[in-house]
Amino acid sequence: MSETVPLPQGPPALQRAWLRTYAELAKTPAAAGTTVLRRRLITLSGRLHTHGYWSGPAGWRAGGVELRRAARSTSATAERKALT
Repeated sequence: MSETVPLPQGPPALQRAWLRTYAELAKTPAAAGTTVLRRRLITLSGRLHTHGYWSGPAGWRAGGVELRRAARSTSATAERKALT
């Protein structure tokens, strides 16, 4: 599992990548080697929380919840399309 995947740039893409990585980590048995996934999750978390988008006065509080909702909605829509 030593793959290098380019990280997405904007907050919505970062959040979707975070959700996908978290879901993959949750499905992977610990004995299968989860180091790469855990490191990717940490990297995505850092990039997401330090993105310039959050530098405004309200910062993360203003859009964090809405960002997660939008990312989940987009991910769910993509999964439904993949299943049909």
